[in-house]
Amino acid sequence: MKSGIDWWVIAIYAALVIFGWINIYAAVYNDDHRSIFDITQRYGMQLVWITFSFFIALCILLIEDKYYHMLAYQFYVAGLVIMTGVLLFGTEVNGAKAWIDIGPIRIQPVEFMKIVTALALAKFMSSYNFNIRDWKGLYYIGLIIIAPVFLILLQNDTGSALVFGAFVIMLYREGFGKLLYILAILLAFLFLVSFVLEPLPILMIMFILCVVVEGFVNKRWKYNIRYLALVAMLTILIAFILPVHGLENALYYSMLIAIALSLIVVARYAFSSRLDNIWGFAGIFIGAVIFTFVIDYVFDNILQTHQQMRILDLLGIAKDPHGWSYNVIQSKIAIGSGGWNGKGFLEGTQTRFSFVPEQSTDFIFCTVGEEWGFVGSAAVVVLFVILIICLMRMGERQKEPFARVYCYSAAAIIFMHFTINIAMTIGLFPVVGIPLPFFSYGGSSLLAFTILLFIAVRLDSSQQVE
Repeated sequence: MKSGIDWWVIAIYAALVIFGWINIYAAVYNDDHRSIFDITQRYGMQLVWITFSFFIALCILLIEDKYYHMLAYQFYVAGLVIMTGVLLFGTEVNGAKAWIDIGPIRIQPVEFMKIVTALALAKFMSSYNFNIRDWKGLYYIGLIIIAPVFLILLQNDTGSALVFGAFVIMLYREGFGKLLYILAILLAFLFLVSFVLEPLPILMIMFILCVVVEGFVNKRWKYNIRYLALVAMLTILIAFILPVHGLENALYYSMLIAIALSLIVVARYAFSSRLDNIWGFAGIFIGAVIFTFVIDYVFDNILQTHQQMRILDLLGIAKDPHGWSYNVIQSKIAIGSGGWNGKGFLEGTQTRFSFVPEQSTDFIFCTVGEEWGFVGSAAVVVLFVILIICLMRMGERQKEPFARVYCYSAAAIIFMHFTINIAMTIGLFPVVGIPLPFFSYGGSSLLAFTILLFIAVRLDSSQQVE
């Protein structure tokens, strides 16, 4: 075994796994099965998975790191084949056809798909002629990420599909354009405010924002103020002659027409003055307008009823304490009732009486909050933050891109799971099926995160001994 192993990472991993096991015991404690080693209960089965995961971790540390590079594409293709097999022969659980039954064991292949996708990206982005600013390279990166996401969405597992957005963090580290990240944040903002505001104020905010920012970038404040005034007057003029019923609809369509007409003049000016920034801001605005038109369609026709209600519940638009809102309400009660020091081990009333559904899996953090309080919850958060920072430091000290890309991908995946899961339990994110890494009950999750982490440790150990 290599001597350059980061033992701090392994120590944090062990602490999270053991503390998670203890909290699984507390979440599903049964007076008739008090032994934590009872394999007829979830906590006993989790111990079996922990033991197996420790064994797999040891094997990963003993395998030569070159094989991860050599077999990255083969692993990725095998993953896609298995994911396709799940669609055909998988088992449906909670509305998602994302599981495979192998005898008494149930495996969720998507957890392992994240690992092989990270390996495939690392191999592709470490190739000799790769350039992240080349559109051809970005095309293949998008293909590597989108292919498994497409299969996951067909499995009706939206939560797992969201996690693949974590690779954006790695791409940012590798030099991906900042403008696209701003656009992604903008689209998310538009999606959320579309449930609160009508189309007209959204259009006005977007238009004014783009014009103001463009004026700041190109230092053309006076011209932009005149332009805004011109569009406003043109909008009012068109509204009087446009045959549309209702003042708001008239203003909305009039403003679209006024902006479209004015953009013809702006485009000519930008071309003659060689102001490339104007094209970028015009493109962002036009994309935002198109996006506002499709939001309603996506919400009404693509998202499922429970996903729609969870978004509305998060925004405070709709409440159903005995239905869609029940999980989050009980979760917040459990965490809040823990106070500073918690109620004590096995003393959580919300936990003991099963008020919070899925408390040993997706809502395991509720048990931590109720029984260990703010101190215990903060300790878990700190451990995760340190682990993510350690993975990022691993990436930074790599001399070749394969290990760096993989380490950042692993850090991003863990960060995404950790952030969404905890935000979900405290009501800051819609409820999705995202487990807390190393903590939530489940063999697939624990084994996959163990493999994900220890491949990074193995790659880093080779770097340390060179």
